[in-house]
Amino acid sequence: MSDRLRLTAPLSSLEAWVDRFARAEIPVLTETAELLEQMRATEDDVDANGLGEMIAADPLMTLKVLATASELRRSRSEGLQAYPETVTAALVLMGITPFFRAFGPQPTLEQALADHEAALLGLSRVMQRAERASRYALGFAAHRADPDAAVIHSAALLHDFAEMLLWVHAPALALQIAADQDADRALRSAAAQRQVLGIELADLEQALMKRWHLPELLTRITDDRHAHDPQVRCVYLAVRLARHTARGWDDAGVPGDLHDIAELLNLSPEHTLKLLHEFD
Repeated sequence: MSDRLRLTAPLSSLEAWVDRFARAEIPVLTETAELLEQMRATEDDVDANGLGEMIAADPLMTLKVLATASELRRSRSEGLQAYPETVTAALVLMGITPFFRAFGPQPTLEQALADHEAALLGLSRVMQRAERASRYALGFAAHRADPDAAVIHSAALLHDFAEMLLWVHAPALALQIAADQDADRALRSAAAQRQVLGIELADLEQALMKRWHLPELLTRITDDRHAHDPQVRCVYLAVRLARHTARGWDDAGVPGDLHDIAELLNLSPEHTLKLLHEFD
């Protein structure tokens, strides 16, 4: 991506951030782009489950498909089902051939940040954290026999998508936030974001989900402000644990995570730790 297309200074308001990111191109993982082209070549053999499973491993491709399906759902006549809450449901709504028509060869994250190795590394860490969080959240939901386990998985995967987009479209600002937190280990993420961006990424994320008309359940489960709700708590604790264990299990926040997860799952801390290592 050309430097002239990147943000190097904060925008004036949350609305300005939403407008900028809502119009910006969303690149995906190289592996996703390559697998899509392989599937495109054998489109008649592709089904929604197989395609959905592949897409659901990529947070930003998941975001693009859900946003496109929600827009399609809005444009169709009334009396249809609710907005699709999972990638597979979105693909069933769209149809396989229309999906491949709507999604041509995809731009990749590696291309977008080919000239910015530090930003690509920072983004990769966020993507890996999201993948781990989605596994934890799905495990928690399955243990609780939650009927919305698939939506909870998607919510955890998408929980930090605004941070991913920041690394792509404003890498200098994302690096500044990371540097500020490295310099002050007590500095909370939200405070660092306000300091550098003038907004919190959680607010940007919620506003973008509403702009793209993503399903209400998915939007709500992704919002930490409702963390008293057990479904939201599955996502919140999964994301928190993935963040705390990103560099190992010796982080000072892990014991608190274990206590809260054990309470959510109604298990002992010892049994919870064993279960978490199985999920991992």
